[in-house]
Amino acid sequence: MSISVQLNVNGKSVKLDCPANTTLVDLIRERLELTGTHVGCDTSQCGACTVHLNGRAVKSCTILAAQCEGAEVTTIEGLGDTDNLHPMQEAFRECHGLQCGFCTPGMIMSAVDLVHREPSINERVIREGLEGNICRCTGYHNIVLAVESAAKKMRN
Repeated sequence: MSISVQLNVNGKSVKLDCPANTTLVDLIRERLELTGTHVGCDTSQCGACTVHLNGRAVKSCTILAAQCEGAEVTTIEGLGDTDNLHPMQEAFRECHGLQCGFCTPGMIMSAVDLVHREPSINERVIREGLEGNICRCTGYHNIVLAVESAAKKMRN
C-alpha cells in the first residue's frame, strides 16, 4: 500500500508517495538522497539516525514517514554547510570530537537539541543527554568538550 507524505525538510516542502511502512530515515536517505543521516542499528539504540522533528531530536529509524505528515524535519545537511558551519559542527571539528565520523551527524543533532533544552550545561548533563548516541571510536572526552564549547557560542 502506498501513501502520500508531505513534509518540510531542511526548509523545503516535499511531497512523496512511498510504501506505508517507510521509515523516516529511509525516506531521508533513499528518496531525498540526504545521506548525512546514518543507519546504524534500526532499533533506536545507536542514535546515528537522529534528526530534528518539529525542533526536537528523534531517532528516525523507528518513526514512520507517515507519522511526519506536515512536520518540519531538519537533518545534518540543514544544520549548516561548508561555508557556514553551525557552532556545534565547528566545535566538533575544533575539539576533535569525531574519529570515523559515522556517529557524528546524529551526535551533533542530539547535542544541539540538548543545548536548546538544558539551561545549564556541564559534563554530567552532556554525558547523560547523549546516552542514546553511541560512538564506537572515541572515549567521549572530546565530544563532551565540543558540546561544552558549542553551548557557550550558541548562548552568546
